[in-house]
Amino acid sequence: MKVTLDNPATAPQPYSPAYSQVARVEHADGGVMLFVSGQIAEGETLEEQSRGVFGILDALLAAHGASLADIINIRTYLTDISRLAEYAAVRRELITGTPPTSMTFEVPKLFRPEAMIEIEVVAALTPRPAA
Repeated sequence: MKVTLDNPATAPQPYSPAYSQVARVEHADGGVMLFVSGQIAEGETLEEQSRGVFGILDALLAAHGASLADIINIRTYLTDISRLAEYAAVRRELITGTPPTSMTFEVPKLFRPEAMIEIEVVAALTPRPAA
């Protein structure tokens, strides 16, 4: 197993350089697990922030050859759980097919005071067939 921690240059950079956005775990069989740290985005509404976060997640995953379709687990942190439907509508639009496993938490505040949502994901890439 090989572990790589990074902030892909092709994706938006983190608000703080004190952490890595992606942990890439490569298994001997060629399978890859991507652990993407919690992401927040700018926006005036929860819908804008949700779309922004999924855009960042998509860019981080793409830098590792993955997409939103490869997500197997989502953890969502909301500062107002009564607005869950706003986030859920965006999620259903962008994550199609069988829904990944997930957990949603209500928290009093996030890393940045204007943030209403933070999302972290785990994605799995299947091994590529031998040539």
